[in-house]
Amino acid sequence: MWKRIKKWIRKILPEETEFEKNKLVYRTSQVHMANIMKLKLEEEGVHVIVINKMDTSYNNFGQIEIYVNQNDVIRAKYIIEKPYE
Repeated sequence: MWKRIKKWIRKILPEETEFEKNKLVYRTSQVHMANIMKLKLEEEGVHVIVINKMDTSYNNFGQIEIYVNQNDVIRAKYIIEKPYE
């Protein structure tokens, strides 16, 4: 019976969602740094997804995460680490 249930679940659920194709490249608790990194990446043509996990009541809890497509991870990390020109 469990085999049939597992088979049914695999059939109805997608193997990989669209978001799973994105990888985390930057994490910070400072809003201005997240915005700077987002702008740097977008300026170079990298599609960026920003997820703000900061607590709205207390700004010192949580972080802001920046995700990019898994094909752009190396390029994005290079862009983030190079000094702004």
